[in-house]
Amino acid sequence: MKKSLHPTNYRFVVFSDEVAGFAFLTRSTADSKETIKWEDGNEYPLVKVHISSASHPFFTGEEKIIDTEGRVDRFKRAQEMAAARKEALANKAKKQAAEKAKKSER
Repeated sequence: MKKSLHPTNYRFVVFSDEVAGFAFLTRSTADSKETIKWEDGNEYPLVKVHISSASHPFFTGEEKIIDTEGRVDRFKRAQEMAAARKEALANKAKKQAAEKAKKSER
């Protein structure tokens, strides 16, 4: 095996989700300048995360739609406009077919 290919700092680290108030101890190579005293009395490096299984909508079952730019509304409006155009074209085609049939009857 090549030397210095694998990380050498694989150790116990505490990951903390500040929003959910959830923390867990696992092994990682993540670097951190902060430390925390864990439940077993030892001090471990602390890595703060924004989202964990305690706060992610997939794991909590909560659906949160974050729509800061109105993307959902624009999408729905575009879908409605497309449906209206499709209906208008269908009506136009029916009207032309009816006129053509009327002319052929004469």
